[in-house]
Amino acid sequence: MKKQVLQCLENVYEAKDLIELNDMLGLKTAEELRELQEVLEELVNNYIVFKTKKDKYLLLKNCPGLKIGKYSANKKGFGFVILNKEDDLYIREEDSNGAIQDDIVLAEVTKKGVKPEGKIIRIIKRDLNNLVGEIMETKKGLSIKLDDEKIDLEINLNKETLKNCVPGHKVLIHLTKKISNKRYCADVIKILGHKDDPGVDILSIAYKYQIDPDFGADVERELEDIPTEVDKASLLNRRDLTNEVIFTIDGSHTKDIDDAISLKRDGENYILGVHIADVSNYVKENTALGDKAYERGTSNYLANTVIPMLPHKLSNGICSLNEGALRLTMSCVMTINKQGKVIDYDIFESYIKSAKKMTYEAVNDILMRDIIAPGYEPFADTLKEMNELAHILRKEKMSRGYIDFDLDEPEIIQDEQGRAIDIVRVEREDGEKLIEDFMIAANETVASHIYNMDLPFIYRVHGKPNTEKIEDFTNLLKILGYQLQTKVYDLTPITMQHILKELDDKPEFTILSSMLLRSMKKAEYSKENIGHFGLASKAYTHFTSPIRRFPDLTVHRLLKKYLVEKDFSMHTIDYLNTSLVQIAEHSSEREVAAQQAERDVADMKMAEYMESHIGEIYDAIIDSVTNYGFYVELPNLVEGLVHVNSLKGDYYEYVPDLLSLIGKSTKKTYRIGDKLRVRCVSANKETALIDFEVVEEQENGSQE
Repeated sequence: MKKQVLQCLENVYEAKDLIELNDMLGLKTAEELRELQEVLEELVNNYIVFKTKKDKYLLLKNCPGLKIGKYSANKKGFGFVILNKEDDLYIREEDSNGAIQDDIVLAEVTKKGVKPEGKIIRIIKRDLNNLVGEIMETKKGLSIKLDDEKIDLEINLNKETLKNCVPGHKVLIHLTKKISNKRYCADVIKILGHKDDPGVDILSIAYKYQIDPDFGADVERELEDIPTEVDKASLLNRRDLTNEVIFTIDGSHTKDIDDAISLKRDGENYILGVHIADVSNYVKENTALGDKAYERGTSNYLANTVIPMLPHKLSNGICSLNEGALRLTMSCVMTINKQGKVIDYDIFESYIKSAKKMTYEAVNDILMRDIIAPGYEPFADTLKEMNELAHILRKEKMSRGYIDFDLDEPEIIQDEQGRAIDIVRVEREDGEKLIEDFMIAANETVASHIYNMDLPFIYRVHGKPNTEKIEDFTNLLKILGYQLQTKVYDLTPITMQHILKELDDKPEFTILSSMLLRSMKKAEYSKENIGHFGLASKAYTHFTSPIRRFPDLTVHRLLKKYLVEKDFSMHTIDYLNTSLVQIAEHSSEREVAAQQAERDVADMKMAEYMESHIGEIYDAIIDSVTNYGFYVELPNLVEGLVHVNSLKGDYYEYVPDLLSLIGKSTKKTYRIGDKLRVRCVSANKETALIDFEVVEEQENGSQE
C-alpha cells in the first residue's frame, strides 16, 4: 500500500486527513483503513510525509516551508541547514533548537529570498557514537566532559572500559544504552592520549569528523602483499618514460607525491607531460584497501598532522613518485600551442623515474629571483620554459573567464611539542601557480575526452551563482560606498572577473573578495557534467591526486576500464550509472568533513597561539558585524570577537541595513572594512575563541 499512498500524495499540495486519503484511495474496509494509518505513521517517522498539528498529511517535498538537511554549526553561534540543490538555510543561534554539528534536522523557512533563513523544528537524526571527551575526576569517580559543549547529555561510563583511563585522558566513546532523553550508558572504545600529549588535540578533532588514523587489521593484512618496489611484470604494455626528464615540485615537507611533470618543444608548440601515480594498480575494488579509501574519501591535512587516505606504505612508498625510484603512472601528454590551446593529447599507462624532488621554495627562487640552488642547475632552463607555458595557459584561462580569487592562507608553525608558536600568511608564487595551471590542463583534457565519448564518469562541477546573491553582494558594496560599473544581470565567469578587478584597489579587497567567494556555490563531485563556473571550464574532473582523493582514484579506474580494457558493455555502463552517483555524493560529504576538521584545527591552534599574546596590541580589520559585536582579522589571518559590551563611551546598536554597529549618542560607527587597533584580552584553546577590545584613540596614539 505504501506505493499507492505515495502516488496518491504526489500531486497533493493541501494536507489531507485520514478519511480523505481513505476515500481518495478507494479503500472499503476497516482493516484497509488501519493499514493506511500504519503506512502513514511509517512515512511520517521516516520524514517522507509531514503530519500537521490537525492530523493532516502531506508529502514533505510538497511543503515549501519545510526543509530537511544537515546542520553545519559555526563557532560564532549561528549555523546553516545544508540543502541539496537549494540555497543553504541560515539559522540564528536562538533558532537552532539545540542542534549540533552534522545533525539531520527538520527546519521551517522563516524568510525567503536571497538569504533564506529558518528555524529548526526538530532534530531528526543525531550520530552520538562518535563522541570525544576528557576523563574527569569527580566525587563519584571518573566521568567524561564532552568536547562539544552543545551536547547536553549525562553519560554513565562502563567501569570495565574505564580500567586504563586516568584524569586528563581524551577518549572516544560509544553509546550503548539510552536511559532517558538526556541520559545514556557508554563504553570507552579508544584512548586517544592525554590532553597535554603532542598531537592529541588534533586527533580529538579528527575523530569528531570520523577521521580515523587506524586502518584496521584487514587492511594491514592486505598490505603484506603490497610490494615495496615495482616488479618487472607490472611494466608490460606500459610506455617507458624513464629516459624523459621528469621531476616533481611540492612543499618541502611533502611525502605523498602523486604528480610529476615534463616539458619538450615541437617547433612553436609545447609538449607538456603530466604523469600521475597509478594508485589503481595497487588499490583494487572490493578489497579492504579499496573500501577504506572509499570510506575516508580524502587525505586530511590538519596543521602539521597528516591522516592519509592510504597507508604510508602506499602513500609515501610504492605510489609516491619519489626521486630516483621506478614508479607506475598514468600520463596525459598534451601538445599546446602559443595561444594556450590543447591541440593534441594522449592518455596512457606509463612508468617513470623522477629526476628530482623539487620544492616550491627553490623553484620560486629560480622563477621569481633568478637564484639557483645547488642541484637545480640542470633543470633551471626547463623550469623557466615551463613558467613561460604556465603564463600562457593562465592567460588563456583568464580570457575565457577563469576566476582567480588568490586568497592567502594561514600556516601554523608548531614546536616539537605540537604547540602553536607562530602563524604566518602564506602567499602563492609562480611555482605554486605553475603546478596548478598544469594540473588544470590535464584535468580538463581527461574530462573532455571521456565526456566526448559519452560514457559514465565523475566530474568536478561548480554551478552558476544565484544572480540574486550577487546582486545582494553589490548592494552590500553600495552600503560601503562603492558603486560597481559591472552589470550582474548576465552572470558569467567574465562578470565575476570584472567585479574582482573593480575591487582590486579597495583597502577592504581581501574581505570583499572572500565575501564574493562565499556568495558563490560550492564545487562538488557529480556524475552529471554541468561544467565548472569558477574555472570557466565546460568539462572538468580530478585526475591528478589519486593518493589523496578517492574521486581521482575512481577516474583512474574508469580510464583503465575505457581506454585500456575497452570495456563498454551494457552491464558495466549500467553498474557505473548507479555506483558513480553514490561515489560522487560520498566523496563530496567527506571533502566537507575534511574542510570542517581543518577549519576547527586552525581555529583551535590560533587560539592556542594567542594564549601567549594576551595584552598585545595589533592592527586589525573588521570582517563581519553582528548584533553582539564584530569580528576582526589580524594581518596573520587570526580572527576574534570584539564584544559590543566592551565598546566604551556609548551604547551601540546593530543596524542590519548598514551592516554596522552605531553609537546611540555619538553616532560612532563600526562597519565591515574599518581598520582599527585592538588588544587581545582573552584566548581559550579548548573553546577555540579569541576576544579583543578596541584600543582607544588616545591610547592608540601612545603606542606609536
